[in-house]
Amino acid sequence: MTGASEGSWFLAVDSGGSGLRAVVGTAERGPLARPASGEPVRTGERGIDPEHFMTRLVPLVRALTAEAGPVPLTTVVVGAAGLASLGDGLRAELPGALAREWGVRRIALAADAVTGYVGALGPRPGAVIAGGTGLIAVGTDLTGWRRADGWGHLLGDCGGGAWIGRAGLEAALRAHDGREGGSARLLACAEEVFGPVAGLPGALYPRPDRPALLASFAPRVAACADEDPVAAGILRAAARHMADSAAAVCPSGGEPRVAVTGGLFRLGDPLLGPLDEELTRRLPHARRVPAEGDPLHGSVRIAAGLSTGSLALPGDETMLSVTTRSGD
Repeated sequence: MTGASEGSWFLAVDSGGSGLRAVVGTAERGPLARPASGEPVRTGERGIDPEHFMTRLVPLVRALTAEAGPVPLTTVVVGAAGLASLGDGLRAELPGALAREWGVRRIALAADAVTGYVGALGPRPGAVIAGGTGLIAVGTDLTGWRRADGWGHLLGDCGGGAWIGRAGLEAALRAHDGREGGSARLLACAEEVFGPVAGLPGALYPRPDRPALLASFAPRVAACADEDPVAAGILRAAARHMADSAAAVCPSGGEPRVAVTGGLFRLGDPLLGPLDEELTRRLPHARRVPAEGDPLHGSVRIAAGLSTGSLALPGDETMLSVTTRSGD
């Protein structure tokens, strides 16, 4: 980790539900070290808690510098889940906290949907569908950002893991009741996972991790899809929702690229097959490409561009904001 120019050191961060991941590196040599913390940042009355964020981040960087020696950081990029709707506290306080801690002069705060986009496609026009427990689509023509869905499991996230799991459990309960649209196969899976389905509401509704619990049933839906038409129909409906969101944000001109990223797509062909068909139907002018990297990779790309002055992405008050402090 020696030999880099002093002015090019960056810290790139990905903050999500599974904790913090961070990369320290240089624009010339790329990522050089990757500390991580398993504890996620708290969300409070002001949204994402900036004090808790620094409490989690500072020890990561200190552990790194204890091994590698002083790292003169000049650029920090933070990609954070929930930043677009829950990031007022971070935007107000984090730039100052980072400057006080490390003397950082260039700071970018990005929604994780943006870092996911940049990790998947880089600075190119297109659309990215990010799917996990939830679902959001982000697109850009490089003059501005557009987003669709990402409204949480009660109001949206249509086609995401919690949506698929909930639809599968609804089909199980329909079979239990003898109503149309039920699936005996999904009923058997639900009882194998959760026990008698009559007790499912009492077990599910009070849980603070309800979205994740619903999403945990999505792989069972995918596993049933080959032989169960109800399960296959749920995944096809999820694919339609995803394509709807992608079509809402994808540039209409040229040949934009479309990619998917996130753990949801590990469900494989039962989901990806219908999704490819729906994207071809809804976005015939777009080119489907594999994602090049994940949200942390996107934070690194933004940090490298920002530290060299070559960042070619549009700014946005909630999606991607850059602060340059005096002395740069």
